[in-house]
Amino acid sequence: MSKKRIPFLNAAPVTEPAYIPTDEDFVFKENNDISIDKNFASQGYWKGVLVRFFKKKRPTLGLIIVLVIIILALFGPLISGYGNTEIISANVDGRQVTASSISPRVPWIHKLFTGEEYDDPFADHTFIFGTDTVGRDLFTRTCNGARISLLIAFVTIIIDMIIGMSYGLISGYFGGVADATMQRFVEIIYSVPRLVIVSVLATFMPKGVWLVIVALLLTEWIGMSKISRAEMMRMKDQECILASRTLGAKNGRIIFRDVLPNTIGPIITQVMFSIPTAIFTEAFLSFVGVGIVLPQCSVGSLIEDGFNNITTIPYQIIPPIIILALLMLGFNFIGDGLREALSPSIEDM
Repeated sequence: MSKKRIPFLNAAPVTEPAYIPTDEDFVFKENNDISIDKNFASQGYWKGVLVRFFKKKRPTLGLIIVLVIIILALFGPLISGYGNTEIISANVDGRQVTASSISPRVPWIHKLFTGEEYDDPFADHTFIFGTDTVGRDLFTRTCNGARISLLIAFVTIIIDMIIGMSYGLISGYFGGVADATMQRFVEIIYSVPRLVIVSVLATFMPKGVWLVIVALLLTEWIGMSKISRAEMMRMKDQECILASRTLGAKNGRIIFRDVLPNTIGPIITQVMFSIPTAIFTEAFLSFVGVGIVLPQCSVGSLIEDGFNNITTIPYQIIPPIIILALLMLGFNFIGDGLREALSPSIEDM
């Protein structure tokens, strides 16, 4: 069997002339001439977090719910035109009559469907949620109560975040005897029931906003400290921290400049889950009578007042319960979304 000869194997190699650069090769191109791969374009960490957060429907829905309630809490009393403790009354035959126990109503909607005006002294008054037994507008009081509850929750959680974060980072960084001593103190505080702490505080402090804030400050920081300590234990032996220590960085700089920015994600997630807990705790303390004192109101005190009048005015308890449920639901949706956005899985990338 004869072998076929492949002619190009014996051919002489072809050499291309050397390329000589010209001035046109060093001219900068305009930005619109550069094609950028938009699917894999570079983006910052927080931009990626926002993209992953708003990519899901439940966190977006939770954020909308919370923002709507915050707007109502800030501007609701301006919409109604009534004061928080204002007793609405009208002059009838020379005597003052209070608008007590009027069911929810909007005059123009009533006239639209019935074609008739209200036949009472308060025909031109709008009561979206009705009035209580004293004659105060429930819509105004619900908005103001939501404002007080949100204010207490945000103030206590911010302070607890600072205290718990610093405590946990310091405890985890130094370790040894210092860590053991600090953690035994945390276990002692955590083992005391919250109602016992509130009962002790109630004997020394008057009932009101400050009693609730102090009670929350004494208990809510423990969760923050545990998360911060765990993050510090995970990071303190990494190469970047060892390099900072080798270069002579002081302990304070390592804790608050090197480690803290890398633990902010889990801490923010914990904050979002702690806010509904603080709101519910405030509502519970006000419900049992050691929180906000009437005529001032919060969500919990409004629920307590509505529960006392549930047989005579059953609609009074509905608005604060709905506000409390929506706040709990909204913040839990936001917390779930932030947890997934700050620590995405492969499917979310």
